[in-house]
Amino acid sequence: MSDPLLHHGGNLAAARARYGDGPWLDLSTGINPMPWPVPADLDIDLGPLPDPSLLADLEAAAAAHFGVAPEHVCGLPGSEMGLRLLGPLLGGRACHHVPGYRTHGAAFPDSVPLAADTPVPGDAALLLANPNNPCGTLRDRAPLEGMLEERTAAGGWLVVDEAFADAHPEASIAPLVDDTRRLIVFRSFGKFFGLAGLRLGFVLAPRPILARYRALLGDWPIDASALAIGTRAYRDLAWIDAARTSLADRAAAFDRLLDAHGLRPEGKSPLFRLVSHPNAAALFEQLARAHILVRPFDYAPHWLRFGVPSDAASLYRVDRALRHG
Repeated sequence: MSDPLLHHGGNLAAARARYGDGPWLDLSTGINPMPWPVPADLDIDLGPLPDPSLLADLEAAAAAHFGVAPEHVCGLPGSEMGLRLLGPLLGGRACHHVPGYRTHGAAFPDSVPLAADTPVPGDAALLLANPNNPCGTLRDRAPLEGMLEERTAAGGWLVVDEAFADAHPEASIAPLVDDTRRLIVFRSFGKFFGLAGLRLGFVLAPRPILARYRALLGDWPIDASALAIGTRAYRDLAWIDAARTSLADRAAAFDRLLDAHGLRPEGKSPLFRLVSHPNAAALFEQLARAHILVRPFDYAPHWLRFGVPSDAASLYRVDRALRHG
């Protein structure tokens, strides 16, 4: 039986069962700990089925944020579902970069794992994340454009999971999505906006691909709460700009703390940091006994991923736990 704490982040129930109840600090995910503040005056009517115009409004607001035309955006009840539908919908061979999301390997039947920058065989689709998770590697847009040209010439697809890209708009390849390119992009709402429980994501693709998605998803794929909150949040440009700045500032402060403990932080996403440590398992236990949950990995036992803490009090808890256990 696999260890639930090694399977994914955010499993506080398993952590409490093993290490006891109490005021836990969950740093095991890459979710913004300072979420978008849902306005009290946001009127959400859960009685009727959502009007189709509300989905169109959400997709238009999201499209403006992504820098792509609205007709190339389809709302999803979480990007995870969109990824899992991709293989049956697209068909053909596929490869996925490792290390990466578990879901990438499950998106296509018999998808072949490849190390980053390894040549992709034939006309296979290539699925990767930018920035990557868990290592936080961020590719500039230019190399991605080169990969898109290669996949197109070979008759394959480039599929880019941009779940953590909201903090890096300059690196996003989403603006290149149109009907002439073999490019599919996935975006997540919950990570940057800190509302992962809302289960909202998007697939950006040529219109024939989106037509297949809409046929599978049905008439009401997004609930009324997600429609209202997502639309308002994507149009809150002041909060988005402030969040990008504050996330970068908090990540820099966390880097200084990790450095002070001899832990070299890796990655460019301001939502999480990866640490390599020869005794990562013991370090995980030390933090867990202090009721701080970070993310270990079954396939890389020397790794720990830390979500970036939200404030000075959280930084102090991590500092104290690293010093004294």
